[in-house]
Amino acid sequence: MRKILVIGSGKSSSYLIKYLLDKSEEEDLHIIVGDIDLRIAQKLIKDHEHGHAITLDVFNHQSRKQAIENADIVVSMLPARYHIEVARDCITLGKNLVTASYVSKEMEDLDTAAKNKGLVFMNEIGVDPGIDHMSAMKVIDKIRAKGGKMVLFESFAGGLVAPESDNNLWNYKFTWNPRNVVVAGQGSAAKFIQEGNYKYIPYHRLFRRTEFLDVDGYGRFEAYANRDSLKYQSAYGLDQIKTLYRGTMRRVGFSRAWNIFVQLGMTDDSYTIDDSENMSYRDFVNAFLPYSHTDSVELKFRLSLKIDQDDIVWEKLEELDLFNSTKMVGLKKATPAEILQKILMDSWMLEEHEKDMIVMYHKFGYKLNDKMYQIDSTMVTMGEDQTYTAMAKTVGLPVAIATLAILNEKITTPGVQIPITKEVYVPILKELEDFDIIFTEKEVPYLGYNPLNV
Repeated sequence: MRKILVIGSGKSSSYLIKYLLDKSEEEDLHIIVGDIDLRIAQKLIKDHEHGHAITLDVFNHQSRKQAIENADIVVSMLPARYHIEVARDCITLGKNLVTASYVSKEMEDLDTAAKNKGLVFMNEIGVDPGIDHMSAMKVIDKIRAKGGKMVLFESFAGGLVAPESDNNLWNYKFTWNPRNVVVAGQGSAAKFIQEGNYKYIPYHRLFRRTEFLDVDGYGRFEAYANRDSLKYQSAYGLDQIKTLYRGTMRRVGFSRAWNIFVQLGMTDDSYTIDDSENMSYRDFVNAFLPYSHTDSVELKFRLSLKIDQDDIVWEKLEELDLFNSTKMVGLKKATPAEILQKILMDSWMLEEHEKDMIVMYHKFGYKLNDKMYQIDSTMVTMGEDQTYTAMAKTVGLPVAIATLAILNEKITTPGVQIPITKEVYVPILKELEDFDIIFTEKEVPYLGYNPLNV
Protein backbone atom coordinates (compact mmCIF):
# COMPACT_ATOMS: atom_id res chain seq x y z
CA MET A 1 0.00 0.00 0.00
CA ARG A 2 1.06 3.59 -0.67
CA LYS A 3 1.37 5.47 2.59
CA ILE A 4 0.20 9.04 3.15
CA LEU A 5 1.32 10.72 6.37
CA VAL A 6 -0.96 13.50 7.64
CA ILE A 7 0.71 15.45 10.45
CA GLY A 8 -1.88 17.26 12.54
CA SER A 9 -5.55 16.41 13.02
CA GLY A 10 -7.00 19.77 14.00
CA LYS A 11 -10.22 21.41 12.85
CA SER A 12 -9.16 21.68 9.21
CA SER A 13 -8.28 18.00 8.82
CA SER A 14 -11.69 16.28 8.93
CA TYR A 15 -12.59 16.45 5.22
CA LEU A 16 -8.98 15.85 4.21
CA ILE A 17 -8.77 12.58 6.12
CA LYS A 18 -12.27 11.48 5.12
CA TYR A 19 -11.51 12.05 1.42
CA LEU A 20 -8.29 10.04 1.58
CA LEU A 21 -9.94 7.20 3.51
CA ASP A 22 -12.85 7.13 1.04
CA LYS A 23 -10.31 6.80 -1.80
CA SER A 24 -8.05 4.35 0.04
CA GLU A 25 -9.38 1.09 -1.35
CA GLU A 26 -9.51 2.05 -5.01
CA GLU A 27 -6.22 3.95 -4.81
CA ASP A 28 -4.39 1.39 -2.62
CA LEU A 29 -3.72 3.89 0.15
CA HIS A 30 -2.91 3.64 3.83
CA ILE A 31 -3.50 6.85 5.78
CA ILE A 32 -1.33 7.51 8.83
CA VAL A 33 -2.51 10.42 10.99
CA GLY A 34 0.04 11.73 13.48
CA ASP A 35 -0.85 14.10 16.28
CA ILE A 36 0.41 14.97 19.75
CA ASP A 37 -3.12 14.10 20.95
CA LEU A 38 -3.74 10.52 19.82
CA ARG A 39 -7.46 10.67 20.68
CA ILE A 40 -8.16 13.45 18.19
CA ALA A 41 -6.42 11.54 15.41
CA GLN A 42 -8.26 8.32 16.31
CA LYS A 43 -11.59 10.15 16.22
CA LEU A 44 -11.06 11.09 12.57
CA ILE A 45 -9.76 7.67 11.54
CA LYS A 46 -12.80 5.93 13.07
CA ASP A 47 -11.22 2.45 13.04
CA HIS A 48 -11.00 2.50 9.25
CA GLU A 49 -9.10 -0.53 7.97
CA HIS A 50 -6.96 1.63 5.68
CA GLY A 51 -5.93 4.11 8.34
CA HIS A 52 -4.34 4.33 11.74
CA ALA A 53 -3.37 7.03 14.21
CA ILE A 54 0.03 7.53 15.82
CA THR A 55 1.29 9.81 18.55
CA LEU A 56 3.62 12.26 16.86
CA ASP A 57 5.46 15.09 18.56
CA VAL A 58 6.92 17.25 15.77
CA PHE A 59 9.55 18.55 18.18
CA ASN A 60 10.89 15.03 18.62
CA HIS A 61 13.33 14.85 15.72
CA GLN A 62 13.75 11.09 15.77
CA SER A 63 10.05 10.16 15.80
CA ARG A 64 9.22 12.87 13.24
CA LYS A 65 11.94 11.68 10.87
CA GLN A 66 10.92 8.04 11.30
CA ALA A 67 7.27 8.81 10.48
CA ILE A 68 8.23 10.81 7.39
CA GLU A 69 10.67 8.13 6.21
CA ASN A 70 7.86 5.56 6.41
CA ALA A 71 5.57 7.57 4.10
CA ASP A 72 5.33 8.03 0.33
CA ILE A 73 4.06 11.61 0.65
CA VAL A 74 3.62 13.99 3.59
CA VAL A 75 0.78 16.40 4.36
CA SER A 76 1.51 18.95 7.07
CA MET A 77 -1.59 20.40 8.73
CA LEU A 78 0.44 21.92 11.53
CA PRO A 79 0.43 25.63 12.38
CA ALA A 80 2.43 27.40 9.67
CA ARG A 81 5.48 28.10 11.82
CA TYR A 82 6.10 24.36 12.33
CA HIS A 83 6.15 23.33 8.64
CA ILE A 84 9.78 24.11 8.07
CA GLU A 85 11.25 21.24 10.14
CA VAL A 86 8.93 18.80 8.37
CA ALA A 87 9.96 20.31 5.02
CA ARG A 88 13.66 19.94 5.76
CA ASP A 89 13.14 16.27 6.65
CA CYS A 90 11.24 15.81 3.39
CA ILE A 91 14.22 17.22 1.47
CA THR A 92 16.62 14.90 3.30
CA LEU A 93 14.42 11.83 2.86
CA GLY A 94 13.17 12.63 -0.67
CA LYS A 95 9.44 13.00 0.08
CA ASN A 96 6.87 15.25 -1.61
CA LEU A 97 5.10 17.70 0.70
CA VAL A 98 1.70 19.43 0.76
CA THR A 99 0.60 22.26 3.09
CA ALA A 100 -2.28 24.75 3.13
CA SER A 101 -0.15 27.56 4.56
CA TYR A 102 1.47 30.64 3.07
CA VAL A 103 4.97 30.14 1.68
CA SER A 104 7.37 31.41 4.32
CA LYS A 105 10.85 32.75 3.52
CA GLU A 106 12.33 29.57 5.04
CA MET A 107 10.11 27.39 2.84
CA GLU A 108 10.97 29.46 -0.26
CA ASP A 109 14.66 28.92 0.45
CA LEU A 110 14.13 25.17 -0.06
CA ASP A 111 13.03 25.64 -3.68
CA THR A 112 16.39 24.81 -5.28
CA ALA A 113 16.90 21.74 -3.10
CA ALA A 114 13.38 20.50 -3.90
CA LYS A 115 13.95 20.98 -7.63
CA ASN A 116 17.31 19.24 -7.50
CA LYS A 117 15.63 16.21 -5.95
CA GLY A 118 12.58 16.39 -8.23
CA LEU A 119 10.22 16.97 -5.27
CA VAL A 120 6.87 18.74 -5.37
CA PHE A 121 6.40 21.08 -2.39
CA MET A 122 2.82 22.32 -2.85
CA ASN A 123 1.77 25.16 -0.53
CA GLU A 124 -1.19 27.54 -0.23
CA ILE A 125 -3.60 24.83 -1.42
CA GLY A 126 -6.37 25.47 1.12
CA VAL A 127 -9.19 27.97 0.70
CA ASP A 128 -7.59 31.40 1.19
CA PRO A 129 -4.86 30.93 0.16
CA GLY A 130 -5.69 28.13 -2.25
CA ILE A 131 -9.10 28.06 -3.85
CA ASP A 132 -8.77 31.81 -4.33
CA HIS A 133 -5.57 31.31 -6.38
CA MET A 134 -7.04 28.55 -8.52
CA SER A 135 -10.40 30.16 -9.23
CA ALA A 136 -8.75 33.50 -10.03
CA MET A 137 -6.14 32.06 -12.38
CA LYS A 138 -8.79 30.03 -14.22
CA VAL A 139 -10.62 33.23 -15.23
CA ILE A 140 -7.46 35.32 -15.76
CA ASP A 141 -6.01 32.68 -18.10
CA LYS A 142 -9.34 32.49 -19.95
CA ILE A 143 -9.37 36.28 -20.45
CA ARG A 144 -5.78 36.25 -21.73
CA ALA A 145 -6.47 33.33 -24.07
CA LYS A 146 -9.00 35.43 -25.99
CA GLY A 147 -6.70 38.44 -26.15
CA GLY A 148 -8.04 40.43 -23.19
CA LYS A 149 -5.85 42.66 -21.03
CA MET A 150 -6.52 42.67 -17.28
CA VAL A 151 -7.11 46.13 -15.81
CA LEU A 152 -8.86 45.28 -12.53
CA PHE A 153 -8.77 42.37 -10.11
CA GLU A 154 -10.49 42.34 -6.74
CA SER A 155 -10.68 39.26 -4.55
CA PHE A 156 -12.60 38.78 -1.30
CA ALA A 157 -13.20 35.85 1.05
CA GLY A 158 -14.70 35.30 4.47
CA GLY A 159 -15.40 32.57 6.97
CA LEU A 160 -18.85 33.41 8.34
CA VAL A 161 -21.81 31.89 10.10
CA ALA A 162 -24.46 30.21 7.92
CA PRO A 163 -27.75 32.15 7.58
CA GLU A 164 -29.72 29.62 9.65
CA SER A 165 -27.22 29.96 12.50
CA ASP A 166 -26.89 33.75 12.27
CA ASN A 167 -28.60 34.79 15.51
CA ASN A 168 -26.59 37.64 17.03
CA LEU A 169 -26.45 41.35 16.29
CA TRP A 170 -22.91 41.12 14.93
CA ASN A 171 -23.97 38.56 12.28
CA TYR A 172 -20.72 36.79 13.11
CA LYS A 173 -19.33 33.82 15.03
CA PHE A 174 -15.88 32.25 15.19
CA THR A 175 -15.55 29.64 12.48
CA TRP A 176 -11.76 29.46 12.67
CA ASN A 177 -8.95 30.51 15.00
CA PRO A 178 -10.41 33.30 17.22
CA ARG A 179 -7.00 34.84 17.77
CA ASN A 180 -6.57 35.52 14.05
CA VAL A 181 -9.85 37.45 14.07
CA VAL A 182 -8.89 39.59 17.06
CA VAL A 183 -5.48 40.63 15.71
CA ALA A 184 -6.50 40.82 12.01
CA GLY A 185 -4.99 43.73 10.13
CA GLN A 186 -2.27 44.57 12.63
CA GLY A 187 1.29 45.21 11.53
CA SER A 188 2.05 47.17 8.41
CA ALA A 189 -0.58 49.30 6.68
CA ALA A 190 -2.92 47.69 4.17
CA LYS A 191 -1.54 48.29 0.66
CA PHE A 192 -3.32 48.08 -2.71
CA ILE A 193 -3.56 49.76 -6.12
CA GLN A 194 -6.59 51.83 -7.12
CA GLU A 195 -6.85 53.19 -10.65
CA GLY A 196 -3.07 53.18 -11.04
CA ASN A 197 -2.32 54.77 -7.65
CA TYR A 198 -0.77 53.07 -4.64
CA LYS A 199 -3.07 53.32 -1.61
CA TYR A 200 -2.39 52.66 2.07
CA ILE A 201 -4.73 52.21 5.02
CA PRO A 202 -3.14 52.28 8.49
CA TYR A 203 -4.56 49.90 11.11
CA HIS A 204 -6.44 52.59 13.04
CA ARG A 205 -8.45 53.38 9.85
CA LEU A 206 -8.74 49.88 8.41
CA PHE A 207 -12.24 49.07 9.65
CA ARG A 208 -13.72 52.39 8.50
CA ARG A 209 -12.61 51.94 4.86
CA THR A 210 -14.81 49.10 3.69
CA GLU A 211 -16.10 47.95 0.31
CA PHE A 212 -19.64 46.63 -0.27
CA LEU A 213 -20.47 43.44 -2.17
CA ASP A 214 -23.74 41.81 -3.17
CA VAL A 215 -23.87 38.02 -3.51
CA ASP A 216 -26.94 36.61 -5.25
CA GLY A 217 -29.15 34.81 -2.76
CA TYR A 218 -27.12 35.88 0.28
CA GLY A 219 -27.49 39.64 0.41
CA ARG A 220 -24.94 42.33 1.04
CA PHE A 221 -21.50 42.00 2.61
CA GLU A 222 -18.68 44.40 3.44
CA ALA A 223 -14.94 43.85 3.12
CA TYR A 224 -11.90 45.43 4.69
CA ALA A 225 -8.50 45.43 2.97
CA ASN A 226 -5.93 42.70 3.52
CA ARG A 227 -2.51 43.88 4.64
CA ASP A 228 -0.79 43.32 1.29
CA SER A 229 -3.02 43.10 -1.77
CA LEU A 230 0.06 43.20 -4.00
CA LYS A 231 1.65 39.99 -2.68
CA TYR A 232 0.56 37.94 -5.70
CA GLN A 233 0.73 40.67 -8.34
CA SER A 234 3.71 39.19 -10.17
CA ALA A 235 2.70 35.56 -9.54
CA TYR A 236 -0.64 36.24 -11.24
CA GLY A 237 1.07 38.16 -14.07
CA LEU A 238 -0.67 41.42 -13.15
CA ASP A 239 2.32 43.77 -13.06
CA GLN A 240 0.57 46.31 -15.36
CA ILE A 241 -2.85 46.18 -13.71
CA LYS A 242 -4.59 49.44 -12.73
CA THR A 243 -6.61 48.17 -9.73
CA LEU A 244 -5.62 45.31 -7.44
CA TYR A 245 -7.40 44.82 -4.12
CA ARG A 246 -7.83 41.83 -1.78
CA GLY A 247 -10.06 41.88 1.27
CA THR A 248 -11.80 39.97 4.06
CA MET A 249 -15.60 39.70 4.03
CA ARG A 250 -18.00 40.33 6.90
CA ARG A 251 -21.67 41.19 7.12
CA VAL A 252 -22.46 44.91 6.82
CA GLY A 253 -22.05 46.72 10.13
CA PHE A 254 -19.44 44.42 11.64
CA SER A 255 -16.45 46.63 10.85
CA ARG A 256 -17.99 49.80 12.28
CA ALA A 257 -18.64 48.06 15.58
CA TRP A 258 -15.25 46.29 15.60
CA ASN A 259 -13.55 49.64 15.11
CA ILE A 260 -14.65 50.56 18.65
CA PHE A 261 -12.30 47.90 20.05
CA VAL A 262 -9.49 49.15 17.80
CA GLN A 263 -9.93 52.76 18.89
CA LEU A 264 -9.93 51.83 22.59
CA GLY A 265 -6.85 49.64 22.21
CA MET A 266 -8.53 46.37 23.16
CA THR A 267 -7.03 44.48 20.20
CA ASP A 268 -3.45 45.36 21.17
CA ASP A 269 -1.27 42.29 21.63
CA SER A 270 2.03 44.04 22.40
CA TYR A 271 1.86 44.33 26.21
CA THR A 272 0.34 42.57 29.21
CA ILE A 273 -2.15 43.94 31.73
CA ASP A 274 -1.20 43.87 35.40
CA ASP A 275 -3.37 41.68 37.64
CA SER A 276 -5.48 40.66 34.65
CA GLU A 277 -6.48 37.36 36.26
CA ASN A 278 -8.40 39.23 38.99
CA MET A 279 -10.17 41.61 36.61
CA SER A 280 -13.85 41.44 35.80
CA TYR A 281 -15.00 42.12 32.25
CA ARG A 282 -16.19 45.50 33.49
CA ASP A 283 -12.79 46.25 35.05
CA PHE A 284 -11.12 45.42 31.73
CA VAL A 285 -13.30 47.88 29.83
CA ASN A 286 -12.84 50.54 32.50
CA ALA A 287 -9.05 50.21 32.26
CA PHE A 288 -9.22 51.96 28.86
CA LEU A 289 -11.50 54.81 29.98
CA PRO A 290 -10.81 58.07 31.82
CA TYR A 291 -11.37 58.27 35.58
CA SER A 292 -14.59 59.72 36.92
CA HIS A 293 -15.98 59.53 40.47
CA THR A 294 -19.53 60.14 39.19
CA ASP A 295 -19.98 58.68 35.70
CA SER A 296 -20.65 54.97 35.13
CA VAL A 297 -18.43 52.82 32.93
CA GLU A 298 -21.23 52.72 30.33
CA LEU A 299 -21.57 56.51 30.25
CA LYS A 300 -17.81 57.04 30.01
CA PHE A 301 -17.67 54.48 27.19
CA ARG A 302 -20.39 56.19 25.16
CA LEU A 303 -18.98 59.66 25.71
CA SER A 304 -15.43 58.64 24.83
CA LEU A 305 -16.48 56.91 21.61
CA LYS A 306 -19.39 59.27 20.79
CA ILE A 307 -21.95 56.46 20.70
CA ASP A 308 -25.61 57.37 21.08
CA GLN A 309 -27.64 55.23 23.46
CA ASP A 310 -30.01 54.17 20.66
CA ASP A 311 -27.16 53.31 18.26
CA ILE A 312 -27.17 49.67 17.09
CA VAL A 313 -23.42 49.60 17.86
CA TRP A 314 -24.25 50.08 21.54
CA GLU A 315 -26.66 47.16 21.43
CA LYS A 316 -23.93 45.01 19.86
CA LEU A 317 -21.53 45.90 22.66
CA GLU A 318 -24.09 45.17 25.37
CA GLU A 319 -24.87 41.83 23.74
CA LEU A 320 -21.27 40.75 24.47
CA ASP A 321 -21.77 41.28 28.23
CA LEU A 322 -18.77 43.61 28.24
CA PHE A 323 -19.92 45.49 31.32
CA ASN A 324 -20.52 42.46 33.55
CA SER A 325 -18.92 42.97 36.98
CA THR A 326 -19.08 39.30 38.03
CA LYS A 327 -17.58 37.57 34.98
CA MET A 328 -13.84 37.29 35.56
CA VAL A 329 -11.02 37.44 33.01
CA GLY A 330 -9.07 34.72 34.83
CA LEU A 331 -6.01 35.00 32.56
CA LYS A 332 -2.62 35.73 34.13
CA LYS A 333 -0.44 38.39 32.50
CA ALA A 334 -2.79 38.60 29.51
CA THR A 335 -2.60 41.08 26.65
CA PRO A 336 -5.66 43.18 25.81
CA ALA A 337 -6.16 41.06 22.67
CA GLU A 338 -6.13 37.84 24.71
CA ILE A 339 -8.71 39.21 27.14
CA LEU A 340 -10.95 40.48 24.34
CA GLN A 341 -10.72 37.06 22.69
CA LYS A 342 -11.89 35.37 25.90
CA ILE A 343 -14.84 37.75 26.19
CA LEU A 344 -15.86 37.22 22.56
CA MET A 345 -15.58 33.44 22.83
CA ASP A 346 -18.40 33.54 25.40
CA SER A 347 -20.75 34.81 22.69
CA TRP A 348 -19.31 33.86 19.33
CA MET A 349 -18.54 30.14 19.50
CA LEU A 350 -20.70 27.99 17.23
CA GLU A 351 -23.07 25.67 19.07
CA GLU A 352 -22.99 21.98 18.20
CA HIS A 353 -26.02 22.22 15.91
CA GLU A 354 -24.86 25.40 14.15
CA LYS A 355 -23.15 25.66 10.76
CA ASP A 356 -20.53 27.89 9.18
CA MET A 357 -20.25 29.32 5.68
CA ILE A 358 -17.41 30.26 3.32
CA VAL A 359 -18.00 33.09 0.84
CA MET A 360 -15.64 34.09 -1.98
CA TYR A 361 -16.04 36.87 -4.53
CA HIS A 362 -13.75 37.82 -7.44
CA LYS A 363 -14.09 40.76 -9.82
CA PHE A 364 -12.19 40.74 -13.11
CA GLY A 365 -12.06 43.86 -15.28
CA TYR A 366 -10.45 43.60 -18.71
CA LYS A 367 -10.06 45.37 -22.03
CA LEU A 368 -10.70 43.60 -25.34
CA ASN A 369 -10.90 45.24 -28.76
CA ASP A 370 -11.00 48.71 -27.15
CA LYS A 371 -14.03 47.77 -25.03
CA MET A 372 -14.19 47.26 -21.26
CA TYR A 373 -15.69 44.10 -19.76
CA GLN A 374 -16.20 42.66 -16.30
CA ILE A 375 -16.72 39.16 -14.91
CA ASP A 376 -17.95 38.60 -11.36
CA SER A 377 -17.30 35.16 -9.86
CA THR A 378 -18.83 34.01 -6.56
CA MET A 379 -18.75 30.87 -4.44
CA VAL A 380 -20.69 30.01 -1.30
CA THR A 381 -20.42 26.71 0.54
CA MET A 382 -22.00 25.54 3.81
CA GLY A 383 -20.71 23.31 6.57
CA GLU A 384 -22.51 20.19 7.77
CA ASP A 385 -21.73 20.25 11.50
CA GLN A 386 -18.97 21.08 13.96
CA THR A 387 -16.63 18.40 12.62
CA TYR A 388 -17.30 18.73 8.90
CA THR A 389 -17.33 22.50 8.67
CA ALA A 390 -17.28 24.63 5.54
CA MET A 391 -13.84 25.82 6.62
CA ALA A 392 -12.54 22.24 6.94
CA LYS A 393 -14.17 21.39 3.62
CA THR A 394 -12.62 24.22 1.64
CA VAL A 395 -9.22 23.85 3.29
CA GLY A 396 -9.01 20.06 3.45
CA LEU A 397 -10.43 18.95 0.12
CA PRO A 398 -7.99 20.88 -2.12
CA VAL A 399 -5.13 19.58 0.05
CA ALA A 400 -6.40 16.01 -0.29
CA ILE A 401 -7.01 16.21 -4.05
CA ALA A 402 -3.57 17.74 -4.64
CA THR A 403 -1.92 15.08 -2.46
CA LEU A 404 -3.45 12.24 -4.47
CA ALA A 405 -2.64 13.98 -7.76
CA ILE A 406 1.02 14.32 -6.77
CA LEU A 407 1.13 10.71 -5.59
CA ASN A 408 -0.37 9.61 -8.94
CA GLU A 409 2.14 11.80 -10.83
CA LYS A 410 -0.54 13.98 -12.36
CA ILE A 411 1.20 16.99 -10.78
CA THR A 412 4.91 16.62 -11.44
CA THR A 413 6.49 20.08 -11.72
CA PRO A 414 9.09 20.15 -8.92
CA GLY A 415 9.90 22.93 -6.48
CA VAL A 416 8.27 25.09 -3.81
CA GLN A 417 5.07 26.37 -5.42
CA ILE A 418 1.49 27.61 -5.11
CA PRO A 419 -1.47 26.35 -7.21
CA ILE A 420 -1.53 28.86 -10.08
CA THR A 421 -0.75 26.63 -13.07
CA LYS A 422 -3.26 24.79 -15.24
CA GLU A 423 -1.60 21.48 -14.36
CA VAL A 424 -2.80 22.07 -10.80
CA TYR A 425 -5.97 24.16 -10.87
CA VAL A 426 -7.89 22.59 -13.76
CA PRO A 427 -8.33 19.08 -12.27
CA ILE A 428 -8.70 20.29 -8.68
CA LEU A 429 -11.42 22.86 -9.43
CA LYS A 430 -13.24 20.29 -11.55
CA GLU A 431 -13.25 17.73 -8.72
CA LEU A 432 -14.24 20.33 -6.12
CA GLU A 433 -17.49 20.82 -8.04
CA ASP A 434 -18.43 17.26 -7.03
CA PHE A 435 -18.42 18.55 -3.44
CA ASP A 436 -20.59 21.61 -4.23
CA ILE A 437 -17.64 24.01 -4.21
CA ILE A 438 -18.73 25.74 -7.39
CA PHE A 439 -18.00 29.21 -8.76
CA THR A 440 -20.77 31.08 -10.55
CA GLU A 441 -19.39 33.42 -13.19
CA LYS A 442 -21.42 36.17 -14.84
CA GLU A 443 -20.67 38.92 -17.31
CA VAL A 444 -21.66 42.35 -15.93
CA PRO A 445 -21.16 45.90 -17.22
CA TYR A 446 -17.70 47.22 -16.40
CA LEU A 447 -18.16 49.55 -13.47
CA GLY A 448 -14.58 50.07 -12.35
CA TYR A 449 -13.46 50.28 -8.77
CA ASN A 450 -16.04 49.83 -5.99
CA PRO A 451 -19.22 51.05 -7.70
CA LEU A 452 -21.41 50.47 -4.62
CA ASN A 453 -19.58 53.26 -2.78
CA VAL A 454 -20.29 55.81 -5.53
